Amino acid sequence: MKLRNIAIIAHVDHGKTTLVDKLLEQSGTFRENQRTEERAMDSNDLERERGITILAKATSVEWKDIRINIVDTPGHADFGGEVERILNMVDGAVILVDASEGPMPQTKFVLGKALKVGLKPIVAINKIDRADERHQEVLNEIFDLFVALDATEEQLDFPVLYGSGRGGWMAEAPTGPQDKGLEPLFDLIVKHVPEPDTASKDEPFKMIGTILESNPFLGRIITGRIQSGSIKPNQPVKVLNGEGSLVENGRISKILAFRGLERVPLDYAEAGDIVAIAGLSKGTVADTFCDPQVTEPLLAQPIDPPTVTMSFIVNDSPYAGTEGDKVTSRVIRDRLLKEAEGNVALKIEESEDKDSFFVSGRGELQLAVLIETMRREGFEVAVSRPRVVMQKDETTGETLEPIEEVVIDVDEEHAGIVVQKMSERKAEMTELRPSGGNRQRLVFHAPTRGLIGYQSELLTDTRGTAIMNRLFHSYQPYKGPLPGRTNGVLISNDLGEAVAYALFNLEDRGPMIIDPATKVYQGMIIGIHSRDNDLEVNVLKGKKLTNIRAAGKDEAVKLTPPIRMTLDRALSWIQDDELVEVTPKSIRLRKRYLDPNDRKRFEKKKVELA
Repeated sequence: MKLRNIAIIAHVDHGKTTLVDKLLEQSGTFRENQRTEERAMDSNDLERERGITILAKATSVEWKDIRINIVDTPGHADFGGEVERILNMVDGAVILVDASEGPMPQTKFVLGKALKVGLKPIVAINKIDRADERHQEVLNEIFDLFVALDATEEQLDFPVLYGSGRGGWMAEAPTGPQDKGLEPLFDLIVKHVPEPDTASKDEPFKMIGTILESNPFLGRIITGRIQSGSIKPNQPVKVLNGEGSLVENGRISKILAFRGLERVPLDYAEAGDIVAIAGLSKGTVADTFCDPQVTEPLLAQPIDPPTVTMSFIVNDSPYAGTEGDKVTSRVIRDRLLKEAEGNVALKIEESEDKDSFFVSGRGELQLAVLIETMRREGFEVAVSRPRVVMQKDETTGETLEPIEEVVIDVDEEHAGIVVQKMSERKAEMTELRPSGGNRQRLVFHAPTRGLIGYQSELLTDTRGTAIMNRLFHSYQPYKGPLPGRTNGVLISNDLGEAVAYALFNLEDRGPMIIDPATKVYQGMIIGIHSRDNDLEVNVLKGKKLTNIRAAGKDEAVKLTPPIRMTLDRALSWIQDDELVEVTPKSIRLRKRYLDPNDRKRFEKKKVELA
C-alpha cells in the first residue's frame, strides 16, 4: 500500500488533537455506531485534565488506498523536545494556525524546525467559525513568518486550507463548501506530501528510535520510521548510540503498526513505514536500530539545551513514608533515569551526597508534569524552587542567562500594569500591536529567571483575562538581580494537628494556606506573613476550657478560606531556602532546614559569604 507520513504541528490550543479525531472519524476508522471519546489521542490522565498534549503519538488512517501515518505533537513549548524528535519520522507537516490568534511562539518554533529539516508544510487556518476570525491578516502573518525563518522559494509556495477542526471540514475558501468534510485536506496531503523513498528497501535495515514507552507484556517498545531495508519478527538486530558504539545485540520479538487507535502485529515492514518494535532491553530514543552488518549510526536531530533546573531531594520530614511507598534515593534515582531515557529534553545529575538529584528541563511545566506523574505512582519527594541554567561565554568569560520571547495577549485596560511588571523583571518590549476585540499583543524578551512565578501574578493583575506564551529565544549576558517575593511566611513551631481556634487568632498575621485538622510539623509553612520577615507561630494551641459560661463566649469560629497551593503555584512561589514536599495525598510547603537553630546558622553563613 502507498504511504504518506505527516505530522500535525501547532501552538497549544490551536486544535491539533481535535483535528486528528475528525480525520480518524471521516476516514472510516471507527464504525458508524462506535462510541468514541473526544481528543482520543490524549490517552494520558494528565493530558485529559490539563487539556494539553504532553507526549507525541502516532496513528494511521486509510484514504483511497493510501495509508496516511499521522503524528500528533505537543503544542506547549516545554515539550518542544518531542516535536524536534518526530520531525525525522515524517515527509510533510500540516501547520495548524488559529484564525483569530494567528502564529504564536510555538508555531514559530515548530515551523522553524520543520523548514530546517526541509519539509514543505501545508498551512491550515483553523477555527474559521470564530466570531473574531481574521483569516486574511493571519495568512499575511504566516507568510511573513516563513520569510523571517529563511524558507526556500519552494517552501514559500505553500498550499492553504481554511476550516474548522471541531466542525470537521476544510476547504480552499474561508466560506466553504462544508459538505465535503475533510476530503480537501486528505486529497492535499496525498498530492502535496512526497511518498517515502522506498528505493532503499534493498539496503540493510536501519531505524532511529523516536518514541520510547514500556508495556507490561512486551517490555520496551520503540517507535520510529524505517529509513532503509525491511524487518521481520525474530530478526537479529543491533543497537548503536550516537557515537557509533554498540549498546546491545538482540532480536525483534514483535513489530506493531498503528491502525487507527489500535496496534496491529505485522509479519513484515519495510522502508518508509512508521512502526513500533519490541524485544530489546537497552535501546532508547536517538539510538540507531540496525542490521548486524551496519557500522555507521544514523544522525539524530540535535535537541535544544535545557534552561531550568530543580533539585529532587529525598523527603526527610517527620511524615516521610506515611503516604507514599517509594521514598528512598535508589527508587527515585531509577525512576528519574527511566524518564530521561524516553525524554531527551531532560537531563539528570546526581549530587555528591547521593540524596538529591538535579533535574534540568525546558520549563517549569515540564518538570511539574514529571513531579505530578511521580506522585501518582506513589513517590514521595521534596523539590526546590526552579533555577535557570547559566552558561559561560568561552571568549569573554561573561555569565550568560536564558532569555525567552514572551507573547502576552491582554485587554487594553490592563496593558499598562503588564508592561510595568515586565519591566521590573528586566524584560524589553519588542512589539505592541492590536490583536482584535479591544485586546493588545505585547511581545517581550525577558530573562527566564524573571518569569518564574509570574503567571499567577499576571492573572491577578488582569482579572484572569491575559494569555501568556513563552519560548526560549537565546542566551544573553546576565541582566543583574531581580526583585524577589515581598512577603515572609508563617512557620509552625511544633508537630501535631492544626486547631481552628489557633488559626482564627493568627488571621491578623496573614492569609493561611492550610485547613484546620491538617497535620503540621516544625518548620512547615502554614501561611503567608503580612510583613517581609518569617514568623514562627503555634497552630496547635486550643481554647482554654472553663466551667464558667458567658453570653457570646462560645460562638463558632468562622475562618477565612485558605489559599489553595497547587503544585505549579507552590513551585513558583517558594524561595531558595524553601521546599515543596510532594506525596501521593498532600502538597506541603516547608523550610529547607526544619530546625530554627539550623536556619539561623544557614542565614549567618550566607551573610558571611556575601
